[in-house]
Amino acid sequence: MRGAAGWHDGGVPNHVQPQLRPGYPIRTERLLLRPLTVGDADALLAYRSQPDVCRYVPFEPMDRQLISERLAKQWATTTLTDEGQAVTLGIELARSGELVGDVVLFWHSREHRGGEIGYILNPDFAGHGYATEAAHAMLRLGFDELGLHRIVARIDERNEASANVARRLGMRQEARLIHNELFKGEWSTELGFAMLAGEWPIHRVRLANGRQPRATDKSATEA
Repeated sequence: MRGAAGWHDGGVPNHVQPQLRPGYPIRTERLLLRPLTVGDADALLAYRSQPDVCRYVPFEPMDRQLISERLAKQWATTTLTDEGQAVTLGIELARSGELVGDVVLFWHSREHRGGEIGYILNPDFAGHGYATEAAHAMLRLGFDELGLHRIVARIDERNEASANVARRLGMRQEARLIHNELFKGEWSTELGFAMLAGEWPIHRVRLANGRQPRATDKSATEA
């Protein structure tokens, strides 16, 4: 839709107030992305309780009570109707029904049409490209359905696996902020990645046609 009269570069008409109301599940080549439910508590606990998984993300290891609270509140959101909201979806293997991780899309600004993605994966399922495949689907939601202009990912530099996912998605590294935040008792250097709506079409096609699982796809980032 880029360049068509009356359309934003993200594919949403200028006169339409953007909202995101996906039909679930969202299907990719090997995955189903769908809202989390109380039945996912054990699978979520399996990886969100691990200190190594949580080392470079902005939350501590979770217990069952906290996961239950998140399922009832933040993770219960299934649509985006205004800025300041986020939708978190479970990453389910289509062939087995196993929950292997989750992804999130934040809507930061209606005026500037800005968003952000994050992703976290159970390390038992690393090395198959699942995080890249799921995050690619979230970029599609943000650009093609919500009409965002710019989507970012913010990653601790020490989290090399998550940075590699952003690079494979085609996101451009725009910043390296040295010791910009005291994070969990240590100075953290943040990498800033971004993609614009005008850059998205080539990466949409490239990843859709040429997904390649990588052994380094052990993602654990959530903005």
